[in-house]
Amino acid sequence: MKKRAERNTHCYQLKDGREIVYHGVTNDPDSRYDEHVRSGKKFTHMLCGPKRSRSRALKEERAIIERYQRSHGGKRPKYNKI
Repeated sequence: MKKRAERNTHCYQLKDGREIVYHGVTNDPDSRYDEHVRSGKKFTHMLCGPKRSRSRALKEERAIIERYQRSHGGKRPKYNKI
């Protein structure tokens, strides 16, 4: 039987008010939040989704960013770089 991948990774959004300014993945939301604050990103809060396997979270992140781009004229969230 195939071993199930560990579910320890969250997809998350950084928001500035109602505006999404970043999509990402992390296995330690508190540390990642602090990293974003130290890097100078301006945001009001962080929303985390449920735990996923790392590979599933990365696929989900890519799909979320692509959907965002389609609905925002090809633009990515403010802090998501290529």
